[in-house]
Amino acid sequence: MSLLVVGLSHRSAPVSVLERASLSAPAQFKLLQDTVAAEPATEAGVLATCNRIELYADVDKFHAGVAELSTLLAQHSGVGLEELTPYLYVHYEDRAVHHLFSVACGLDSMVVGEGQVLGQIKDSLARAQEGHTAGRLLNDLFQQALRVGKRAHSETGIDRAGQSLVTFGLEQLAAGGDVTAWARGKRALVIGAGSMSSLAAATLARAGVAEIVVANRTFDRAERLAQILAENGDPDIVSRAVPMESVPAELTRADVAVSCTGATGLVLTAEAVATAVEGRTGTRAALAGDPSAPADVRPLPPTSVGTDDGCPLDLSAVQQGFSVMGEAAVAGMDAATLEQHAAWAAGPATGRREAARRPAADAELITALAATAATVGRIPERRRPEPAPVPVRPEPVLFLLDLAMPRDVDAAAHRLAGVRLVDIESLAEASADAPMAADVDQVRRIVSDEVAAFGAAQRAAHITPTVVALRAMAADVVAGEIARLDARLPGLDDKHRAEITQTVRRVVDKLLHAPTVRVKQLAAEPGGAGYADALRTLFDLDQETVASVSRAEDSTETNAQNRGPA
Repeated sequence: MSLLVVGLSHRSAPVSVLERASLSAPAQFKLLQDTVAAEPATEAGVLATCNRIELYADVDKFHAGVAELSTLLAQHSGVGLEELTPYLYVHYEDRAVHHLFSVACGLDSMVVGEGQVLGQIKDSLARAQEGHTAGRLLNDLFQQALRVGKRAHSETGIDRAGQSLVTFGLEQLAAGGDVTAWARGKRALVIGAGSMSSLAAATLARAGVAEIVVANRTFDRAERLAQILAENGDPDIVSRAVPMESVPAELTRADVAVSCTGATGLVLTAEAVATAVEGRTGTRAALAGDPSAPADVRPLPPTSVGTDDGCPLDLSAVQQGFSVMGEAAVAGMDAATLEQHAAWAAGPATGRREAARRPAADAELITALAATAATVGRIPERRRPEPAPVPVRPEPVLFLLDLAMPRDVDAAAHRLAGVRLVDIESLAEASADAPMAADVDQVRRIVSDEVAAFGAAQRAAHITPTVVALRAMAADVVAGEIARLDARLPGLDDKHRAEITQTVRRVVDKLLHAPTVRVKQLAAEPGGAGYADALRTLFDLDQETVASVSRAEDSTETNAQNRGPA
């Protein structure tokens, strides 16, 4: 097994990079085709979700494989290789298996324990099978990842370690309060009719919203989702579908909007959101923190009052940890005052100055600044002012949840008064310090056990063609010797010939039984791949015969697996 994965996710890259690197379905298909066409790779699979893009491949050369897969990701994502490289991670062989199994269990998700990734892994396998880029290794890997993920969710409480992205997003909109109490009676607009949008609609219905309006570019899909909600939900909840052109008008009526489409551009601009708020309140939504708004900025502390052996600073006002010889202390001084400060800094130490002294480099900096001041007459003000009080934002009248990647809602809407926007980026920040449930440790043990079992099975499978070829060679030897016996004893009757043939076969089987069983056990252990080579060398097996057995097995198994993922 030479499994390699190259990818980037919310853990390695900022949302802005993930957004630009997102791959459409046709782009994923083309990436798969180009990967298997490249020299180092024989199989390929792409796992692309709202917060990760990963390319899996069976490669025969590690370094060449990393270079090729990285280049292909850059080419198909449209993000330059130099820009993309710092955010890429690489996993190889058992570490690659461990990574995918962890992803399948929700351990690597933005919200720990979410189960939606299982459907995305299933879709990835189906896409690779459809494009005939998944061979024996990737079929086995993705099928097993699905089984491991299901096992983790059924045997542990990983679901309690974190909610689905939708539920977590709604909790953020509710500012950590009870979602049901927050959502009750609200009017909701759901933009998109895919799996994530459908989940959002169902979650809002369970939370008790009064109305759900579904908008989608394909109106039939919007109607279908609205009908499902009407048939399976609370009869008191109004569900209806509208075309995408109606979104601006519906946004004016909605209390909460969830958007998750496959659009490559913005679905809701900041201007559209501001217009919707104006339609609800009659007041134009201004950007929070507008520079024209009054701000209470406290003046900077004085820096030139002159005390303590010629020091031009008010040392009594110096706070703990503030360097009286640093650049911040002297910013704003005129040339004459700066020269006075430099002379004081170079003079005999005082107790107060020693307490605030920083490395000698600060004194050298002051000397350099003095030279600058002699030329320009004054050191420009460099200190940061005290932070201004943040103006109180009005209570939101419109709640927006953007689950799309790339984003559907203009990030500038974050600053609109009367709007609360939660998107993938803010969800990542909110979930970064989420407490890990005890069940996570149990899932990690499951993953470790499953990785070991998968590796052992793959190593054992690697030696199987060699064992089959050995037994085939032994059968040929038996057949040849029986033929020679027939030539030397032409009068041998059928009964005796059959008995002799059976005896010779039993002898050969008994001689081969212990070595072949033992070599399979040894091959399943780490580092056991060399036993296949040893077996071929000891018995002088033809490499092409072994390869033909392997190809036949791969073809049979892959055809069976390509009928569909588990």
